Amino acid sequence: MRTHSRHAFNARRRSQGFTLVELMVALVLGLIVTGAALAMFLTNQRVYATTESLGRVQENVRTAYELMARDIRETAGNPCESDLPTVNVLNSPGSNWWSTMDGGVRGYGSTTAFGDEAFGTAAGVRLTGTEAIELKSAVNDGVSVVSHNPSAASFKLSTIDHGLNVGDIAIVCDFDHAAILQLTNASPGVNDTVVHNTGTGTPGNCTKGLGFSAPTLCTALGTPYTYGPNSIIARMKMERWYIANNNRGGRSLFQSLLVNNAGTLSIAKQEIADNVINMQAQYLLAGATSYVSPASVTTAQWNSDNVIAVRIILTLRERATASPTSDVFDRTLEHTVTLRNRVP
Repeated sequence: MRTHSRHAFNARRRSQGFTLVELMVALVLGLIVTGAALAMFLTNQRVYATTESLGRVQENVRTAYELMARDIRETAGNPCESDLPTVNVLNSPGSNWWSTMDGGVRGYGSTTAFGDEAFGTAAGVRLTGTEAIELKSAVNDGVSVVSHNPSAASFKLSTIDHGLNVGDIAIVCDFDHAAILQLTNASPGVNDTVVHNTGTGTPGNCTKGLGFSAPTLCTALGTPYTYGPNSIIARMKMERWYIANNNRGGRSLFQSLLVNNAGTLSIAKQEIADNVINMQAQYLLAGATSYVSPASVTTAQWNSDNVIAVRIILTLRERATASPTSDVFDRTLEHTVTLRNRVP
């Protein structure tokens, strides 16, 4: 009888399950394991987001520097020699930043606004506290001139596929000098003749004469000059690089570019690289041993061939997540470019 009671007691004890203490210990251990797994997951997620952000930074830097460096390298160039004297026959060339060469390169300090546009916060408008650079050059190697008729203000070119259009700002040059003008008639792919007459276009040409004189003689025939065979004519490229707000609440590297829309010239602003929050530029002058800020370069030096290299410093920003309160990663990188057309 006593043996039977002992077996019944043991059976009831085995069927009682965990005690409260045992259950609490199990819960604590489970929470520890779950917390460790969750912490590992969050850490891996953060590492992935950081790596992805750094990858985007590198991609933005690569894109920005590749495009900008190519244009800086080609700036101030024409199809002949970079140090040729140049006559500008455009009407009031000083009234537009894109209608004169002015040495080909010009820097703007963080407090110096563009002459034709103030600082602002709207998308595509340059932000105060950031620097900018202005670049001007001829596009590619141009097209050979077969003959030039000064009285008719026309060039006969070596091909009908010259790529020049009505309204284009172009530069023509030979061994003697270069001339900046606007084309008033051109039919690429159809006709091998282009015209630089007066009386049409904006800004238009003040004279047919393309001879070098100081100041430019803006009469009907001006200073006569005939460009001979093997002279070169090419379209001009006028652009600015700067920092502005984008439409997504951040900053980007922008390029403003002179474009020709069916004979009408205008400035197109395009976003080049996202999350570029600042840009600085330093300039190396001929004969100098160190780079200087744009404020240290005189107007005469900008307008000549004194600037021989540019150092661009970009600051990029990425977030670990899309949240505005997440950690940000700023990376400042620099790239130095020599002006190929200024190399001795």
